[in-house]
Amino acid sequence: MTNSCVPLPGGRALRLAARPLVMGILNVTPDSFSDGGLHNESTRALAHGLQMAAEGADMLDIGGESTRPGYMPVTAEDEIARVEPVIRALAAHLSVPLSIDTMKAKVAARALAAGACIVNDVWGFQRDPDMARVVADHGAAAVLMHNRETEDASLDIVEEVRSFLLRSMDLAQSARISLDRLILDPGIGFGKTPDQNMRLVREIGVFAALGCPVLLGASRKRIIGAVTGRVDPRDRLAGTLALHTLGALQGARILRAHDVAPHVDAMKMVAAFTSHQQARA
Repeated sequence: MTNSCVPLPGGRALRLAARPLVMGILNVTPDSFSDGGLHNESTRALAHGLQMAAEGADMLDIGGESTRPGYMPVTAEDEIARVEPVIRALAAHLSVPLSIDTMKAKVAARALAAGACIVNDVWGFQRDPDMARVVADHGAAAVLMHNRETEDASLDIVEEVRSFLLRSMDLAQSARISLDRLILDPGIGFGKTPDQNMRLVREIGVFAALGCPVLLGASRKRIIGAVTGRVDPRDRLAGTLALHTLGALQGARILRAHDVAPHVDAMKMVAAFTSHQQARA
């Protein structure tokens, strides 16, 4: 059974409430696909993080390197320079958990020392061999995401993602990270066709059955544009809310989103609907 809370350093915990939780996205980058350049200065990043917390974000995910298609990699040192001051400032002002969105163990270690308590690894411990150890040493929680370099429409994408996540969970356990500290992410938009992305949302229950809460992150992504015809990612809020709501009804417990306030309201409605449905059963 999926755990009802995720332990965090310092005796804290991320409580998985009746409504799906909302993880606010804070990209401290010049080139992210949707909000690149908007918050890549520390003062603006701090202000946006505070705003998302005030809007009801249950946690914030801070990233210093874009992972959009065709992204330009940055060094660990540059990534640290972007995220470390923002994490320190947010940790001094907020009680909501902070997550570091990185695939580099060195960045994760500095971010955790600065006040983050969750590592969101877009390669699920399978890219940097030191990442699991860093998470374990800090007693942190981790989001393990599925990723692929290229699309392959012939794949059984559900089995591909499930097998990948099981390998990531094995790496976590080998590093003595307990399963209750793990969150699973099927990686919408990362090396998948639009049809495969849709199938993954429909089959979220397969990943929830692995025993960890599932995070869904489709905010403003290409799949939304493919269905709605909205070219500008900033015009994809309605489509994002629809797909995230469907994912929540399939069992997603955490939604990673750019637009916090409307997601909090939408998930309150999901919680009310499911509660009413259960009461009638």
